[in-house]
Amino acid sequence: MSTPTNPEVKELNPVDFIQLQQYIEYCSLKVKDVLREFDADGRLARHRHGECINEEGFRLFLKTYLEVEDFPVDLCQRLFRSFQNSESAQEDSAKSSFHPPPPHPHPPAEEVFLKDVSCYFSLLEDGQPRDKLEFAFKLYDRDGNGVLDSSEVDRIIAQMMHAAEYLGWDVSELRPVLEDMMTAIDADRSGTVSLEEWVEGGMNNVPLLVLLGLKMTQTDGQHLWRMKHFNKPVYCNVCQSMLLGLRKQGLCCTCCKYTVHGRCANRNPAPCTRTYVKSKKETGVSAHDWVSGNCDSRKCEKCQKKIKSFQGLTGKHCVWCHTMRHDACADQEPTECNCGPLRDHILPPWAVYPVIKERPNNVKNGCSASTDDSELNTTPDGQVLQISPVPNTHPLLVFVNPKSGGKQGERVLRKFQYLLNPRQVYNLSNGGPGPGLSFFRNLQDYRILVCGGDGTVGWILDAIDKSSLLVRPPVAVLPLGTGNDLARCLRWGGGYDGEDLTRILKDIEGSSQVLMDRWSVQVSTDENHEKGDPVPYEIINNYFSIGVDASIAHRFHTMREKHPQKFNSRMKNKLWYFEFATSETISASCKKLNESLTIECCGTPLDLSGLSLEGIAVLNIPSMHGGSNLWGETKKGDIKGSREEPEVIVDPEVLKVTSQDLSDCRLEVVGLEGAMEMGQIYTGLKSAVRLAKTSQLTIRTKKALPMQIDGEPWMQPPCTIHITHKNQASMLMAPQAKSSGFFK
Repeated sequence: MSTPTNPEVKELNPVDFIQLQQYIEYCSLKVKDVLREFDADGRLARHRHGECINEEGFRLFLKTYLEVEDFPVDLCQRLFRSFQNSESAQEDSAKSSFHPPPPHPHPPAEEVFLKDVSCYFSLLEDGQPRDKLEFAFKLYDRDGNGVLDSSEVDRIIAQMMHAAEYLGWDVSELRPVLEDMMTAIDADRSGTVSLEEWVEGGMNNVPLLVLLGLKMTQTDGQHLWRMKHFNKPVYCNVCQSMLLGLRKQGLCCTCCKYTVHGRCANRNPAPCTRTYVKSKKETGVSAHDWVSGNCDSRKCEKCQKKIKSFQGLTGKHCVWCHTMRHDACADQEPTECNCGPLRDHILPPWAVYPVIKERPNNVKNGCSASTDDSELNTTPDGQVLQISPVPNTHPLLVFVNPKSGGKQGERVLRKFQYLLNPRQVYNLSNGGPGPGLSFFRNLQDYRILVCGGDGTVGWILDAIDKSSLLVRPPVAVLPLGTGNDLARCLRWGGGYDGEDLTRILKDIEGSSQVLMDRWSVQVSTDENHEKGDPVPYEIINNYFSIGVDASIAHRFHTMREKHPQKFNSRMKNKLWYFEFATSETISASCKKLNESLTIECCGTPLDLSGLSLEGIAVLNIPSMHGGSNLWGETKKGDIKGSREEPEVIVDPEVLKVTSQDLSDCRLEVVGLEGAMEMGQIYTGLKSAVRLAKTSQLTIRTKKALPMQIDGEPWMQPPCTIHITHKNQASMLMAPQAKSSGFFK
């Protein structure tokens, strides 16, 4: 039954628009994925009537797409009502703020067209700022006459004030700024704003773009603005007066820290720092890029005296080496910039230059090009950027998954865009790793830093496999979120807690290269059974398991998909995991697992008859489920010499003195006796049963069993699983942590 729409519900407003964009920013599904659920065989098919969905179907669309259980009811009703208005516009003369009059017939009462809903959310999902500005215009044009009159402009200003308050901006001086902004957008001074004026004016109007929550991509010379709260006196780089207010007082550029009042953002501020030079002749010519102001109480790098404020813009800081000088000292020698303590990682602008894009011969002859133009790093006039690295440096290519670790990913992305050249820092939500790998393709000596979870690391390693790179660069990990078993093994830790990124970059500089095995997994479902859930990965980087631990992970995963709001902290996740482990102990759903499968190691059958097992784990690294070592430690005195190991070891006595190695082209196979034992392993009280060490593995199952690869679980019908060595990835091992205290 659909819930009737409340007639008292207010109409949609700009704050709703911003909220929706924030929800969409963190959802992993695409609109096309949700639409499949409304197909005839989908789980939401009963809510679809022809081309329409009812209000309950609309609510479930939002719940599924945004992956939230507690989406605000009033916002859901306002959204549904706005779609109803868009369809009944011709009947009640109240045209929608969402769409022009529809070309198709009106839906029945209490229903909306699914096509319109999908088009709208697709726009929010993938739309460019220009498209979203056009959408916002329709949101404000209440009478649908194609222009914004004075009353609608007044209404926009009032709503923008409300939006600014919602975003935490100090609004004490905002109204006159907004009034000036709307006057400037009216280019022909007609007293009304047309759609063309709104879009063209809006694209050049920083406060409007920020208040609408529209994120601009950084191009050379264009600031990457964000609203910011300053907890000490800060002065505007345009008008040079102090930024006042108790909340977010102004706009600050992520890349160069240029700071302005909201009202000054459109007053021709100085351009953002360059990210490349204009020709190859200028490469290698280093120079400071100074930004004035806000250096109060810091020491001048030139004269070593304190920089005093005098209540105004004082001092200058260099964007690349981050040194500070008095205004007078900034013009003195040396003027060359050495990029400071992060020199080894930075790709300065004098190492990047443009070349005219040449058409390959196969394109000239009418054939298609092999390189995707969308992955080329280009200038606004279409020239392709190339790298001429500074000698004796190792430029760092940074990939950030902004959806990892709550909002940690966004903060890390901003910090790296300031510490390094923005052209070497890539948001994986914008085109994936392809553009970054393409830009660095021809370099001989560089490193990659992946900021995200184990799944993100696997994504990058797969992309490296598929790219035609001159060399396979070593990969370091900045772990975001929870789990992060691979990062733990490589000594990068179990999660980022806000440490100084400069220190992490110095650790990368002092890191060592290690090789890590990667394994291909092929799952073939028996012909007599239906296919189960899709297998999440074709490659194993960390581990593969069947049985008790996969059952716990599958329950956890299923519950988190249904109720994501219950899994929003590490502590809650651990408590839920403990609850599922307890229930698994009672139910013992994978009891006598050895009767349900067979294992062959390089063709040698593994004898499981004398064991009472509820789980099997296949290990590539010595960490699983957030730091548990299932293989256990092997005493140094017990480890045999460096002679080459056989293809398979199954002798229990030999296994006792066999250690794990990331790069030995071998997998470790262990048995798990139950959920209770899993808890003992997690707390370090014991290790699992060592069964084998092998270079190949074949597992045949006789019934449906829970499985997981690298923490991604699924239910698998009877099948045959082949695991073989794929290749080795070059990884970076963090330096050993320095011992603290008296005992070392």
